Amino acid sequence: MNRYKRIFLIVLDSLGIGAMPDSPKFGDDGVDTFGHILEKMGTLDIPNLKKLGLLNLHKAGKMEGDANPLGRYLRLGEASNGKDTMTGHWEMMGIKTLKPFCTFTDTGFPPELIEELERRCGKKVIGNKSASGTEIIEELGEEEISTGAMIVYTSADSVLQICGNEETFDLRNLYRCCQIAREITMKDEWRVGRVIARPYIGKKKGEFKRTSNRRDYALKPSGPTVLNALKDAGLDVIGVGKINDIFCGEGITRNYHSDSSVHGMEQTVEICQQDFHGLCFVNLVDFDALWGHRRNVEGYGKELEKFDKKLGILLDRLREEDLLILTADHGNDPAYSGTDHTREYVPFVAYARRMDKGGALENKDTFAVIGASVAENFGVDMPDGTIGTSILSQLV
Repeated sequence: MNRYKRIFLIVLDSLGIGAMPDSPKFGDDGVDTFGHILEKMGTLDIPNLKKLGLLNLHKAGKMEGDANPLGRYLRLGEASNGKDTMTGHWEMMGIKTLKPFCTFTDTGFPPELIEELERRCGKKVIGNKSASGTEIIEELGEEEISTGAMIVYTSADSVLQICGNEETFDLRNLYRCCQIAREITMKDEWRVGRVIARPYIGKKKGEFKRTSNRRDYALKPSGPTVLNALKDAGLDVIGVGKINDIFCGEGITRNYHSDSSVHGMEQTVEICQQDFHGLCFVNLVDFDALWGHRRNVEGYGKELEKFDKKLGILLDRLREEDLLILTADHGNDPAYSGTDHTREYVPFVAYARRMDKGGALENKDTFAVIGASVAENFGVDMPDGTIGTSILSQLV
């Protein structure tokens, strides 16, 4: 088999394409992230996604598929028990998660957790609710500064976040408290995917501003992934966006922090012009963080249009020995109730210059076909305990 030298795997974070059979068990009856965006907006200016075959895979609204799509496409179901970012990405690389991460969106963290956090950190907790990071700083920043308390909050994700004013709650102490929170939330009943330090500056409302000294304390994957196998084989594994955080650095050889999804695509185009041998793994989080959770259909649609323009640049830069894969990690239907992720199928759209034609492939029941195909392409064995069967032979 004539294998690829470089694979670009781009995750459009939360671009689900319709409810899975078990979606009602997750409270997600009738969800459809991409479909509902198209229905609400009618049309989108996404010529590159269209010519690759995304609209052939999932039609809605007034838009039609391409008569001669360039890409090969299928629908992926999620085998793991969950609908969060870490579960989805880990499954792509071979890990099936049976116990979902805990979320505390509706209730805040339990009193026992807060009491232990206060005792070990030596600070009173204020907040303890689901909130926007910028909004809760505006609400409680002055109280934190005047009382020496610390702001703890969560979101629709499996996360515990601690805000700290850099002038009154020094960074070293903030990081110490986050490390304590990470230890506490290793308990099964409190197990969150990430603890995040959210430092800010300013003295009063209207002046508060978050700084770039954020630090994430993520769980390591529950076992070796395809990324570890690639790195151990001496291949490049380049993470763009929050990939490094999602995998806690495991299996990553080079990391690029992105300020936005547009920036992430600009970084990917730049990387495409470099010589490397291996995988470039990209997460574009703005679809999820800025638009899905905030239930903003128009914003989500406009973000897809911005992505499509950058995708066109990347397509022009791809080499003969490159494979491009577009996918998602879960849904986040901006037309649905609440603010949580939604349990959905995700797209798998693949393109390479050497493909003689595009077209539909058989749907699969796990995201892990991605990692298995990457592993086969680079001639590495899947780690023990991982899942997934390669479809590489259908992508060349």
